Amino acid sequence: MSATIWSLLPPIVAIALALITKEVYLSLLVGILTGSLLFTQFHVLTAVETTVEIMGMKIGDNVNILIFLVLLGILVALITKSGASKAYGEWATARIKGERGALLATTALGMLIFVDDYFNCLTVGTVMRPVTDKYKISRAKLAYIIDATAAPICIIAPISSWAAAVGSSLPENSGIDGFNLFLRTIPFNLYALLTIIFMLFLIIRKVDFAAMKRYNDKVLADGEETTVGSDELPIMGRGKVKDLILPIVVLVILCISAMLYTGGILEGADVVTAFANCDSSLSLVLGSFFALVFTFVLYLGRKILTFEAFCESFVQGFRSMTPPIMILCLAWTLSGVCSADYMNIGGYVGNLVAGSSLVGILLPCLFFLIATGLAFSTGTSWGTFGILIPIALAILGTGDVSSLSVTVAAILAGAVCGDHISPISDTTILASAGAQCNHINHVSTQIPYALLVAACCFAGYLTAGIAGNGWAGLAVGLICLAVILAVITVNEKNTKSS
Repeated sequence: MSATIWSLLPPIVAIALALITKEVYLSLLVGILTGSLLFTQFHVLTAVETTVEIMGMKIGDNVNILIFLVLLGILVALITKSGASKAYGEWATARIKGERGALLATTALGMLIFVDDYFNCLTVGTVMRPVTDKYKISRAKLAYIIDATAAPICIIAPISSWAAAVGSSLPENSGIDGFNLFLRTIPFNLYALLTIIFMLFLIIRKVDFAAMKRYNDKVLADGEETTVGSDELPIMGRGKVKDLILPIVVLVILCISAMLYTGGILEGADVVTAFANCDSSLSLVLGSFFALVFTFVLYLGRKILTFEAFCESFVQGFRSMTPPIMILCLAWTLSGVCSADYMNIGGYVGNLVAGSSLVGILLPCLFFLIATGLAFSTGTSWGTFGILIPIALAILGTGDVSSLSVTVAAILAGAVCGDHISPISDTTILASAGAQCNHINHVSTQIPYALLVAACCFAGYLTAGIAGNGWAGLAVGLICLAVILAVITVNEKNTKSS
């Protein structure tokens, strides 16, 4: 059943169950076992062995991310216990005026941390959550802002782990420089650009609709639901604002420095090459470890916390990260079940695309739709463009770099879109963790927003294919979004007047 339509069943089962039952752990496990049973032709014992094998392999491949999560959880616990988060919340509330200011500050911070989406999600949530809580901004709205300034920013930032991933997706013998191709895709990555514009409109106009509005109204009426990792830690110190700012700033500097280090900056590589070749997950571990050492010296040296209180934070920080770690491990395992070695969703999609007589003018919009569906089903944007970019290159060749740039941009946009709305995406999971928001609440409230932007992208890529011009596609995408925003504005005025 590998590389057939049956390969789509495991992620469909997992996603459908998660949205219906709102129990993400069991839903992911059922999806994993479904894939293992299909792969082993319904031999139950072999299917369980396969599941354990895949899980062990995926956890081993991603162990640095898990270590980073634990170290960051400890750092967050320390900052909270020291009283620095409370002090920062009081300071920021006095200077950031109102809901709009809090959300704009969150957006600005998300745009500044563009080197890695994992780091972005958790750091922005840690810093801004006390401020958004003060203004009774729902955790789901905060999670959406975090998610919309993570992958969409990273995929258009030349110096990021994502730029390196895109470049490495090109076959070595393609004759095309991956970094230059990535730069060419930036103006035509409609989903990233339109998502940022859409998000800023919602913030500036202070408007929400659909599931997000219903959830926000529910929070205002009944209070915030119990959220992931939201158990309050006792404040045991007299931390000041600098006791939050300094560890976060040091964390950012050290993580970026570690990326340069693992990318070979000390071996003579230039900055761009170092970022392109870095081991981002190892860099995050190195940066967070030394940031923890810095925090130890800072807090104990100034007697912000006792040694016993500092050590207690290790267990408390680990405990706060247990839910996202569990979800990530299960999501990675499901992605492994869907990989080329097992159910091979990518092979099925690749055969479907490469074996059909696609009309040239439809390539950008078709690749956008396929990338969206594949990323949604597998929860991985990197795996999606890793599968589809070589296929686009095989279809278009290297002669028309302009058409190739638009088509690759459509693949990247679709990969980010599908990843954005997928309940099993690691960045979606980490956005929930950063905001300490119930994961399914985050997914269900942001899907309508993401689909509206996706519709504008589809119109843009269809136009780009017909006109043979990516700039025409960008113009149509912007026009479609402007029309949607105008309709939202009119509806908002009508609602207020009635």
